[in-house]
Amino acid sequence: MPQDNRARRTASVIAGAVGIALALAACSTGEVTAVPDVPEQVDSALPGETQQQLQAAVERAMAATGATGAIVGVWAPWSGTWVAGLGTTAVGGEAVSTDMRFRIGNVTRAMTCDVLDGAAERGLVSHDDSLTEWTTGMPGYEDVTLGQLCDSTSGIASFGGVVSSRLRVTPERVWSPKELASYGMGAGRTGAPGTAYSDSDTGYVLLGLALERATGMDAAEMYETYVTEPLGLDHTLLPAPTTDLAEAAAPMLPGYYSAPTPEGPLNCAEPTDITSLSSSAGFTASGVVSDIDDLGVYLQALATGALPGTSDERFAAPLPVAADQPAWFTADGGAYQAGSLIGQFGSVPGYLTAGFADPETGMTVAVVLNNSSATANMASYLAWELAAITSKAPAASGQTAPSAGLPWTAEQYAEAVTANAVCPLPEG
Repeated sequence: MPQDNRARRTASVIAGAVGIALALAACSTGEVTAVPDVPEQVDSALPGETQQQLQAAVERAMAATGATGAIVGVWAPWSGTWVAGLGTTAVGGEAVSTDMRFRIGNVTRAMTCDVLDGAAERGLVSHDDSLTEWTTGMPGYEDVTLGQLCDSTSGIASFGGVVSSRLRVTPERVWSPKELASYGMGAGRTGAPGTAYSDSDTGYVLLGLALERATGMDAAEMYETYVTEPLGLDHTLLPAPTTDLAEAAAPMLPGYYSAPTPEGPLNCAEPTDITSLSSSAGFTASGVVSDIDDLGVYLQALATGALPGTSDERFAAPLPVAADQPAWFTADGGAYQAGSLIGQFGSVPGYLTAGFADPETGMTVAVVLNNSSATANMASYLAWELAAITSKAPAASGQTAPSAGLPWTAEQYAEAVTANAVCPLPEG
């Protein structure tokens, strides 16, 4: 199995309260003050049969999306871990390694809400503050609160569909957050504030701008102060807008996009490299980069409310994601709730990323595919398939497997991945 010694590091990092604190303190540049309260992680690999099922699922999704590579982390405290790099950095390139960073996409949104919670605890801002209290030039948005921006119930439309093609053509362009927001705001309202969930990258960019003013920090400093330093996440940051990640010193999993051919189908054999995309293209909606170990720790912290300022109210009033979605799929507090799992997923140019954790069992799955040509839902389909497989992992000696399951099967989301393939799948 393509699992290296970073899996052993992850097994100790994502552990019980004492174990994780010691492991993170040993590798962090600062004092670790936030510890996910999850069951102690068994220090062993997942059983071989479980690993084979997980690898097969990821490889099928890679083929379906045209990804040359993937990085995946799976942690089942009662059974074991599996952290792996699959595929190559390019067609015919070098093998993917688990120390590579990647864009975590919409997981950034949950972190932006963490900043809101932390800043509110310090008395710098309130969830009920109007957007116009902290931003200028926003007449007509007095009825939108910072809490609604976090929950994605502001009724402000997204900008992604307007600028996505431009991002792929000139990925190195530095964008002004206000310019990005203007495209979403110019598209009109999707509904009255506070009435329904409607995913809005514009809302998270506006929330980031408001929090910069409230905290007196830039966005990168906010994430460092309120998220990465408390958790000891040394490989997670919002890069400077002018940073070319394709040339960054830290290893980066290259990101790709497969353009349509004149005949119609995507050119899956020769994807376009867009690793150099400026972080400003996503800002506080999707601009953060991380690695698989840090992402696993963060997901557990998100699910368990480990960061300062997070309260039980954050996920207490979830709303349906859409009328045609399962009843178990809801959203609140900058995150999705899928059954017992809490996390995020989405697409940014070059990457499909998803991660979820169960606050009770500690089961955590995180995955990135390095081609964004498929629907963003492919990331969630794969994560849910991996979660269903992992939930059935047998207990290690002396451990007890959780009795509760998930409201879906691995087969259900394997079929969803196949049905939404944008690149040819291998026969058989």
